[in-house]
Amino acid sequence: MRTPDGESGAGHLGGDGVGVSAGVGGDGGLDRVARIQREWARERPDVDVRPQGVIGRLHRLGACLAEELCVVYRRYGLGEGDFDVLATLRRAGAPFERAPGELAEHTMVTTGAMTKRVDRLERAGLVSRRASESDGRGRVVALTPEGRALIDRAFADHMANERRLLSALTEDEAAHLETLLTKWLAATETPRG
Repeated sequence: MRTPDGESGAGHLGGDGVGVSAGVGGDGGLDRVARIQREWARERPDVDVRPQGVIGRLHRLGACLAEELCVVYRRYGLGEGDFDVLATLRRAGAPFERAPGELAEHTMVTTGAMTKRVDRLERAGLVSRRASESDGRGRVVALTPEGRALIDRAFADHMANERRLLSALTEDEAAHLETLLTKWLAATETPRG
């Protein structure tokens, strides 16, 4: 396959036969990652730059997706971390509470960072801190009724936004991508223990 700029598409090889991905941008030319790969293949034909095609695009996609997701969070006066805390409490089920350490574990942040998030959400009236009913010495963070109403609305919009972001893929493509990403993440992510 040839792109409009005359460059080879799928399977494009660098000067030494090293594969370069065939990313095609919206204008029909090579996308940014493919251009970078082509330049590296020219300058360093001894190095296989094919991994950059996947990693570079995932990196760029991750940044784009994060910004698109934050649009919804901001609509509700939340940051990404705030949404994460509220969603984690909501997923806990009634009475919508978790101990601070458990909350930090479920959101993968340090307890210090969690304290700052909870302080901000408490000032906004979206969560409260109180003594644990099961352990009088411990404390829990709980959604307030206002916090539950807000996260329920924000989560519905968040899922609609994620559906919109996936609309460039067919259902089969999205399912296949999910399978591949699940496999890759399981092999890459550090087990929690």
